[in-house]
Amino acid sequence: MDEMTSAVINLMKTTSDWVTIAFEAPFARAVVFGVHIGGHLFVEGLLVVVILFLLSQKSYKPPKRPLTKKEIDELCDEWVPESLIPPITEEMKYEPPVLESAAGPHTVINGKEVVNFASANYLGLVGHEKLLESCTSALEKYGVGSCGPRGFYGTIDVHLDCEAKIAKFLGTPDSILYSYGLSTMFSAIPAFCKKGDIIVVDEGVHWGIQNGLYLSRSTIVYFKHNNMESLRNTLEKFTEENKRAKKLRRYIVVEAVYQNSGQIAPLDEIIKLKEKHRFRVLLDESNSFGVLGNSGRGLTEHHRVPIEKIDIVTAAMGHALATEGGFCTGSARVIDHQRLSSSGYVFSASLPPYLASAAITAIDVLEQNPDLITKLRKNITILCRGLSDIRGLEIVSDPQSPIVFLRLKKSTGSSNDLSLLEDIAHRVLKEDSIFVVTSKRSMLDKCSLSIGIKLFVSAAHTELDLTKACESLKRVTSLVLIARE
Repeated sequence: MDEMTSAVINLMKTTSDWVTIAFEAPFARAVVFGVHIGGHLFVEGLLVVVILFLLSQKSYKPPKRPLTKKEIDELCDEWVPESLIPPITEEMKYEPPVLESAAGPHTVINGKEVVNFASANYLGLVGHEKLLESCTSALEKYGVGSCGPRGFYGTIDVHLDCEAKIAKFLGTPDSILYSYGLSTMFSAIPAFCKKGDIIVVDEGVHWGIQNGLYLSRSTIVYFKHNNMESLRNTLEKFTEENKRAKKLRRYIVVEAVYQNSGQIAPLDEIIKLKEKHRFRVLLDESNSFGVLGNSGRGLTEHHRVPIEKIDIVTAAMGHALATEGGFCTGSARVIDHQRLSSSGYVFSASLPPYLASAAITAIDVLEQNPDLITKLRKNITILCRGLSDIRGLEIVSDPQSPIVFLRLKKSTGSSNDLSLLEDIAHRVLKEDSIFVVTSKRSMLDKCSLSIGIKLFVSAAHTELDLTKACESLKRVTSLVLIARE
């Protein structure tokens, strides 16, 4: 190949010399003028042919031979498989406290009784006598589990009774039960939202909704947390850009009480924007059902909005109702569609009968004791007032939210924030037997809101419990901040 390249170079030099001589010879200048262009074309054409020839030649390849056993062993020894999990950090080694009794207003951790602000037992129904009696009777009649999905011999009469009870309580045509609270959200969303649909969602929604959005494969557009101006601009922008997309399904997804901030959604404004821009609304009432409204019917009652204006309402029953599972309620068509298209309903074993029975009893207790809601609101007010002047922290949750959320006033946005908050939570538990939690998120949770300390208020907390929690948090937070300055 080197000899061929040399020949090409020599040919170019010879051609160049010939052209030079032709121009220098007086008698040949006229001839050269005529053939000058032709000479260049000849040389360029020759170069193209040579280049194509060189490119067509096969590259050098070493002779093939099988690897020896020694070479194979050396390659195997050098190979390091990629890790199945990320490197273990100190943060991952953290072991949360383990409860050794029921998650009531007082619980036992490591043999020590503590005041519990880490469980969403809003109405204080954990361990309620009537719920225990209901569960006992259901266990004796139905056993522990249903042993099948709802559509395959998993539907028991108590499931139908529970669905009818929820629908009647909320004033909707029908309801559907799910066997797990989180599966309600990430099953209902993909049942209605498909690829190509548009979902406008608050950036602060919890992981269950995030997962449902991911599974739907829809186009997701986030607006600023609980910011109606941001929602308005997002809807107007989308409507302007998609005037011709009349058949496109469009949704707004929000929480009634946001688990990641404790703020309450302004449903009345959301409904106005929904009707103006022709969107559907999916509302998660997990932390508002049994809490907001004069009778605990949630955000719609709180804002005096007819529930018919909400297309889909979901909620987990593991909070105010002190049981497990979840439900979705709405029109008959919305519910019937889920019975055939919702993965969490079609493929999962149905809710254990005793839990459905407990949910029915919990709603009965709520209807018979509306003072539970009054007591809960009183406790929220006491706690918020007591923590209003806590050093270095500020309350960002709504004054009527059962989740009191404390955020750092001066956040660095680094892992030091979480370390500081966990230090506070650890010390109030160790020194004063007050059990609170930080809003620590898993690697799967993509929520961008600031982290903080969450206190779940219960109607079963006494005024002494609340006062003790306020004094402990104030003292410990002050000491931790001084130590880190």
